[in-house]
Parts: sequence; structure tokens; C-alpha cells
Amino acid sequence: MTEETIFSKIVRREIPADIVYQDDSVTAFRDINPQAPTHILIVPNEPIPTLNDVKPEHEPLLGHMIRVAAELAAKEEIAPDGYRLLVNCGRHGGQEVFHLHVHLLGGRPLGPMLAP
Repeated sequence: MTEETIFSKIVRREIPADIVYQDDSVTAFRDINPQAPTHILIVPNEPIPTLNDVKPEHEPLLGHMIRVAAELAAKEEIAPDGYRLLVNCGRHGGQEVFHLHVHLLGGRPLGPMLAP
């Protein structure tokens, strides 16, 4: 059994969030501490703690998450200039909520991927 997360509660609409997309597989909502003008999180509705917990049967779900991110980038009108998709894995990777999620960031030049 996967541990309950704040994202699980958002998916079930038990706590408020600015949800921009939801279907049977994924939910997307605006980050409460945005790091760019557009900062949306795309999460699977059934929690997977980290990328290390992904199984072969999750491959269609992961592809769906990426496709939803691209559709949201187009809807947010950031696709023409570009955007970044980011997945953090584990504490050293910067993961704060242990419910797999993809960050969609854009709306301004994002600069280098990592500070020197």
C-alpha cells in the first residue's frame, strides 16, 4: 500500500487546488510555489512514490503524463517558445512529495538545467 500524499488528496478534490486537467489516469494542477510563470504538476491519480517504483505496466501511464504535459504547454501558449519537463527522484534529486509528478515549467527563459 502506498502512503497517502497531499497530491492524493488533491486528486480526490479533498483539498483545494487550481486543477487545470483531470481524467481517469492523471490530474494536473498549478504549483502553489511557482518557479516560472507557468508551473503545473502532472500526477498519476494512483500514487507511485518515485521513478524507482515504476513498473513495466506503468509505461502507458508515463507516456500519457508526457502527452498531457505537451497539451497543457500548447494550451498555456508556452509551446512555441519552449518549456521544461522535470521529474525529481528521491531526496538527493530534490523530490519533496513522494508521489511521482512531472513539473511543466515555462513562460520565460529557464536558463541552464543545473547551477555550476
